[in-house]
Amino acid sequence: MSGPEDGWVTGTAEPLHRLLSAAAVRERAHELLDLAIEGDVEGWSVDLSRLDEAAALTAAVTRERYPDLAIPFHARARHFVAGAPEIADPRAAFDLIILSVLLDAGAGPGWRFADAKTGRTFRRSEGLAVASQRMFEAGKLDDLAGLGAATLAEGFQVSPDNPLLGLDGRAALLRRLGGQVAARPDLFPGGRPGGLYDVLAARAEASRLPAPAILAVLLEALGPIWADRLVIHGIALGDCWRHPAIRRGDASDGLVPLHKLSQWLAYSLIEPLQAAGVEVIEIDGLTGLAEYRNGGLFVDCGVLRLADPAAAERPHQVSDPLIVAWRAMTVALLDRLAPLVRARLGVSAEDFPLARMLEGGSWAAGREIAAKLRPGGGPPFTIISDGTVF
Repeated sequence: MSGPEDGWVTGTAEPLHRLLSAAAVRERAHELLDLAIEGDVEGWSVDLSRLDEAAALTAAVTRERYPDLAIPFHARARHFVAGAPEIADPRAAFDLIILSVLLDAGAGPGWRFADAKTGRTFRRSEGLAVASQRMFEAGKLDDLAGLGAATLAEGFQVSPDNPLLGLDGRAALLRRLGGQVAARPDLFPGGRPGGLYDVLAARAEASRLPAPAILAVLLEALGPIWADRLVIHGIALGDCWRHPAIRRGDASDGLVPLHKLSQWLAYSLIEPLQAAGVEVIEIDGLTGLAEYRNGGLFVDCGVLRLADPAAAERPHQVSDPLIVAWRAMTVALLDRLAPLVRARLGVSAEDFPLARMLEGGSWAAGREIAAKLRPGGGPPFTIISDGTVF
């Protein structure tokens, strides 16, 4: 990927810093969707008449999963299905959630985790959550800087018959996190990932903290840990990719920020912050998540259509413009989906923020329709991943 020495961009770094925000994710996602609706995004067409089908499925799944509509926020804690750990210390809760989210980037259809503590077997996100929880409880994630792929493979029960996508990438990501924790004691006081709690709590005003501020801190703290990502003018842009349809007259030309794992982490840190007395506000300041469950919902319901259906049969890099557009349009379509789902459920935007629709919700609906359409319930595309995006 490009480094700070690149000379193709001009102007100051300010437009690049603006990309490190949820507002920039939302702005450029909607811009790309609008262009696609006009037929100006290569490889895609949009059929908004199919959005109501996606809303109907999402509302039905939400009613089935939460009949009383008492829906918690979309968060990693939902995936500790073997029993969410009771952690009184918010720093320890942050430790577990940060590590578990960073390890949660798609397991692949063949992987599973047999949990000796419960006697149950888990797959996909739930499996990754429980496996990371067990490693955390056993102290296997204490030495991040020295974490090897073999240790992670043992903890995640990886074998030739039980393959996990991106194992080396995940281990390397946590090692880089260990290095960043050591390098930035201002962001990680106490020399642990959970030190971010103290930083966020200190930024609350009158014990209130906007959700986008959580993301801003995460993007600053975690930006350097992502490998093979764009770094322009010395600014690590993380989950941000190029697409030719987005035009600007500055250094941010052609760039589409998504920040999926960082936003997933921001959502997941809301509950431990609130449990510690910090009221998190402006929840809808974060965006929907550009991942394959939400994105698959729109493809499988026919809202997003490939110009060349054969493209679904070919493997794609995360950086492919086709995939960048798919992920960005997913973010924008989730914003359009939310009011339709609220209307079907008879709830207000105040009572049913995006974080509840994701949980209720669109993520589960994407999983359900995928299971009906494809053996193993995988995504509509084969993505070549290092285990740090999806």
